[in-house]
Amino acid sequence: MSTAMSFSSDCTHCPIRHRAVCSNCEPDEMTQLEQMKYYRSFEAGQPIMWGGDKMEFVGSVVVGTATIERLMEDGRKQTMGLLLPSDFIGRPGREVAIYDVTAVTDVTLCCFRRGQFEQLVATKPNVAQRLLEMALDELDSARDWMLLLGRKTAREKIATFLMMIVRRTTESNTIDAASQSKIKLPLTRDAMADYMGLTLETVSRQFSGLRKDGLIEMDGKRSIIIPNVSALQAEAGSDQI
Repeated sequence: MSTAMSFSSDCTHCPIRHRAVCSNCEPDEMTQLEQMKYYRSFEAGQPIMWGGDKMEFVGSVVVGTATIERLMEDGRKQTMGLLLPSDFIGRPGREVAIYDVTAVTDVTLCCFRRGQFEQLVATKPNVAQRLLEMALDELDSARDWMLLLGRKTAREKIATFLMMIVRRTTESNTIDAASQSKIKLPLTRDAMADYMGLTLETVSRQFSGLRKDGLIEMDGKRSIIIPNVSALQAEAGSDQI
């Protein structure tokens, strides 16, 4: 069962304030959102939303990682995407969830009742504009992932995944292509294999290869140091940081 998590009610100190759906809000809009919001927490492995269920709320991931999944008729499960801090869960105007959403780590959500949020979107252009921007970014990411699944080698897939985590967990204006970066993997290697259409053995082999070539350094089981971001980006098959 999800439980409320203690969080400061002051949105100005929110860790996702400048990336979330509220990032373009004027002070009066922030006041409205603060009056509407509530927090929910989910333990790792706990379902956040089931496909086919009525969506009672929408919200942003504040802390943690969740997966978007689809269960096929024969029982196989496919991971469709990741939800990282600042990502938005739910769709205004849609009453029923299409996908399952599951907490991979302990997750905290900043939630809004769906009906209230839909009214806000209809009357506040800044919120609607930011929601559109985020939807288009999500579409671009989905297209990039189609390329990864269809054309990239296993090594390029792993490098691309790591670079995605770098971009998503670092402010874009602070990413230095030649500098070192440290990230924490949001998924186990087994979950990464499922996400990228690889075997666990292939994922482990590619990590070993990247480490042997000096492109990554392991700092524990889930922490990775990237000595040179641009070098890893080159392995991903793209020059875009």
